[in-house]
Amino acid sequence: MARTLIVEADGGSRGNPGPAGYGAVVLDPETGEALAEAAEFIGTATNNVAEYKGLVAGLRAAHALDPQACVQVRMDSKLVVEQMSGRWQIKHPDMKPLAAEARAVFPADRVTYEWIPRAQNKHADRLANEAMDAGKIGKQWEPGNSKAALATAAAPARSAAARAADEAVESAEAADAAPSAPAAGWGAPDLGPPATFVLLRHGETVLTPEKRFSGSGGTDPELSAAGRRQAEATAAALAARGSIQAVVSSPLRRCRETAQAVAARLGLEVRIEEGLRETDFGAWEGLTFAEVRERFPEDLDAWLGSARVAPTGGGESFASVARRVAVARDKLLARYAGKTVLLVTHVTPVKTLVRLALGAPPESLFRMELSAASLSAVAYFSDGNASVRLLNDTSHLR
Repeated sequence: MARTLIVEADGGSRGNPGPAGYGAVVLDPETGEALAEAAEFIGTATNNVAEYKGLVAGLRAAHALDPQACVQVRMDSKLVVEQMSGRWQIKHPDMKPLAAEARAVFPADRVTYEWIPRAQNKHADRLANEAMDAGKIGKQWEPGNSKAALATAAAPARSAAARAADEAVESAEAADAAPSAPAAGWGAPDLGPPATFVLLRHGETVLTPEKRFSGSGGTDPELSAAGRRQAEATAAALAARGSIQAVVSSPLRRCRETAQAVAARLGLEVRIEEGLRETDFGAWEGLTFAEVRERFPEDLDAWLGSARVAPTGGGESFASVARRVAVARDKLLARYAGKTVLLVTHVTPVKTLVRLALGAPPESLFRMELSAASLSAVAYFSDGNASVRLLNDTSHLR
């Protein structure tokens, strides 16, 4: 099982462009222990270049610790996070080679990117400022140096005005880019109404009670009689609440039938979103977990141990599913800003949306229970933050 490492990185420029430096720290995800630090004064550069250099240094530090690791990168630069995630274009000529350098350190499927608020990136920010402080007195940062030790000759950390200028440049670079992905956190009350995704797992099929793998590569079963009753009960409950403004469904039959039951009660149409389909479970489709364990024991162990491993026979890995679900999420957020939307989908997409909102690791997918016709909910605020508001509610079925 591949080890997971967290990389937090930051960069700054006192002038933008001006004297610049970066900082990065590699953390143990279980204990929060700092396993490695890196920082450097890089001369005159922009804030964005410094941030990219911090990313590269952090990835290299993680690679030196474990070249086979999976890496979760956390940065307070939305520009870098969105560009490295592939959702925003990289147009600036100074950043293209740095992005390529960052991508070359680990295979793309072993690195994920998450935006975090600046207040949660204090360690890397401190290292970046220590590097700039050292540069001010003609030195380079060295492990063990502290900001206090350099304070007698150091320049102050970036002021609020300098930070604002940095953010203005970052916003300008991103002006033509696609909408950003939401990150974990809480929205402030003055951000306006969030886009709220009410996540409905489809009702039962004949495969559900037997706990058989049922993805997008199988027989595409219809709802069973029990599943139809669940869909109608859910429709009645959502109609009573009266908050749903649109209905979006996976293309698979069991979801379309569940969505249509709700939409008919609400007087809405069903829009199909391909990105909400279930995982393709390959040769495991229609089998129980025990049957897969008996027939494909090594493949099952590998799948349970890594989100990058696909089921036997050309199925989809959870990492692949997460990428397409994130794309679908961003598309729907752009379309339904400030609205409450019902997404009728499957176990893996619902769990993935919750996981991404929480910033939780891929293995958290195996630690969530999700019943047939259950409701979950995630709110997405205009500042990029997300809040999980409900998980696996089945009270409407009782």
